[in-house]
Amino acid sequence: MRVLPGKPYPLGATWDGLGVNFAIFSENASRVELCFFDSPGSRVESHRVIMPEYTNQVWHVYLKDVQPGQVYGYRVYGPNNPKEGFRFNPYKILVDPYAKLIARPLVWHESLYGYTIGHKDKDLSFDKRDSAPYAPLCAVVDDAFTWSNDVRPNTPWHKTVIYEAHVKGLSKLHPLIPAELQGTYMGLASEPVIRHLKNLGVTAIELMPIHHRVDDHRLVSAGMANYWGYNTLSFFAPDIRYSRPGSSLNAVQEFKMMVRTLHAAGIEVILDVVYNHTAEGSELGPTLSFRGIDNLCYYRTQLDERRYYMDYTGCGNTLNMIHPNVLQLIMDSLRYWVEEMHVDGFRFDLASALARELYDVDKLSAFFDVIQQDPVISRVKLIAEPWDLGMGGYQVGNFPVLWTEWNGKYRDTIRRFWRGDAGELGEMATRLTGSSDLYEHSGRSPHASINFVTAHDGFTLNDLVSYNHKHNLANLENNRDGEEHNNSWNCGVEGVTSDEDVIAVRLRQRKNFIATLMLSIGVPMISGGDELGRTQSGNNNAYCHDSELSWTHWDMDDNDKEFLRFVKTIASIRKSQPVLQRRRFFRGRVGSVAENIRDVIWLNADGSEMTQADWQQSDRRYLGVIYDGKEIDDFDEEGNLLVGSSLLILMNAFWKDIEFTLPPRETESYARSSIFLADNLCWKLLAETSGNLSPSCWELSSNFLLEARSLAVFELGAKDENLPYSSEFIH
Repeated sequence: MRVLPGKPYPLGATWDGLGVNFAIFSENASRVELCFFDSPGSRVESHRVIMPEYTNQVWHVYLKDVQPGQVYGYRVYGPNNPKEGFRFNPYKILVDPYAKLIARPLVWHESLYGYTIGHKDKDLSFDKRDSAPYAPLCAVVDDAFTWSNDVRPNTPWHKTVIYEAHVKGLSKLHPLIPAELQGTYMGLASEPVIRHLKNLGVTAIELMPIHHRVDDHRLVSAGMANYWGYNTLSFFAPDIRYSRPGSSLNAVQEFKMMVRTLHAAGIEVILDVVYNHTAEGSELGPTLSFRGIDNLCYYRTQLDERRYYMDYTGCGNTLNMIHPNVLQLIMDSLRYWVEEMHVDGFRFDLASALARELYDVDKLSAFFDVIQQDPVISRVKLIAEPWDLGMGGYQVGNFPVLWTEWNGKYRDTIRRFWRGDAGELGEMATRLTGSSDLYEHSGRSPHASINFVTAHDGFTLNDLVSYNHKHNLANLENNRDGEEHNNSWNCGVEGVTSDEDVIAVRLRQRKNFIATLMLSIGVPMISGGDELGRTQSGNNNAYCHDSELSWTHWDMDDNDKEFLRFVKTIASIRKSQPVLQRRRFFRGRVGSVAENIRDVIWLNADGSEMTQADWQQSDRRYLGVIYDGKEIDDFDEEGNLLVGSSLLILMNAFWKDIEFTLPPRETESYARSSIFLADNLCWKLLAETSGNLSPSCWELSSNFLLEARSLAVFELGAKDENLPYSSEFIH
């Protein structure tokens, strides 16, 4: 084997058509060996190559005779003094942090730990057993791929509808997908799934972590898995579990094919990425990669006792974002997924942990600085989960420009309002209109708010209306795990029931939630499977279940079919109404006071405009609002003034029916608003959640009975003689 010096950049294993350059960063190592294995199943390496060059803390070598597909790992030598943070152990095979493909997942064995399990000194001991038979191994990759005419959809934020999904879970049980594709990258990009997403108006699919992960030893021993995938081992490698069994293509190629297919359908791909911690866990975790390459550089250790980690994630460790080489690793990973894998954006798990300089979350941290100036990453969709588990980690509304956020306050407010909680009126209005209190002060737009009611973490929508309490015993943690405060309501019975009245209320509540989501200003996110009635039987933390409990079921009962039809209807309303896709916040008043023109008008049940006293009614549980489609104050892509229809939304979270007088009331000053000046107008009922077949056209100033726990949305338009018409309320 011809050994040449090679170059310190790029890091990782890079094939140039003639050979492979290997480069790995380690500031404190004294020696690095590159280990080659004949196949992924090999229990011992066939060759070891001592890395001959060390340039700017990077070990490197170039080997002319190595080809794509070569399986490899590293052994790294250096001091082993855990009390000082040094955990080098050359008996352990280590994964290249820049590996683009994991050729073999780990098999749990005590030799994977750098210390001796059961030793009285725990992690202060030193284990000399060779981990080669059990350790995960890397493979050299040829990046060549025919992208053909792949074009990024580049959907504007204000027109974006996100669908959060798990690659395996979404397609595993789909009856129209061939068995060999179910649960794979190609299954997710299959025609039945794409057709379903398009029917929901989805413009972007947000994939739960697909970086290669480790299934925790505890879970594997219990017959479970880290199904959600928030336990990353490699930040460059797509998980091989989602490749087609027996395929001649590797996971990298199949992932690219998935992206290319989704792009052709106009659907963007957003990755949920976990850069806040790794799968190596606490000081008692295994030595698989970063810990053995340079523990002090890659992880945040406690300043007064380097043996232990700073844990802002609840997963045992926190990646050391204040180290320049770790920051480089993350940025190189992000650019790789954009430039080489063609993804369209990222959702950053526990993003507050990435912003911690020393202890506090810092909006001016190095991470935000490099994102802001990076010519690649600054131009894709960036979504933060704006919290972590450390003190001061809840940072909703505090991320800088370029960033959007999972709006946890939106989720909690919408849940409380529809549960029937008192005192939610003002908060509900703020969340409906884009959460300007959180985002406007920093110069951000309504799209900074990623609105959601449910997500992978917590109850499904079906369970949100079926359970008051979590039911997580299947996780084998005595129901201690999972969120305690779910703001849920079981509609009268806990769990499964045959009570038709309860079932009817649950269906109505599901409609209320999805309608509110689609009628709110901001970016809606649907949790995958909610539209189909997916349930986890009350488990609000099903991270460890790679089973039918977590997978999406496509067989629906009549109620679920009705709900799916409603979701499609309300999604089409959102897509067709410019006023729901505002790029700017409502201002409450447009023009002079004398003109009395509003872009948003809040209404009492009698059709009058709400006063300050009305907002203070803590026991009030209903709300009416007009979004003025003539006062959007924006321009389309062609530079034309953007004008759409005006919408009237009525919400009643009370347990009794409310009679609404539809606007305008002639005695009210807002009746002179420009939206009512045309002749022959009526309120056209677009959708309602009560399930009644109401007349479609309603006279201005007529009465409308909004049933208990229901919502209705109207469009102001010209009367149509062909539409059912009414001037009286329904009983």
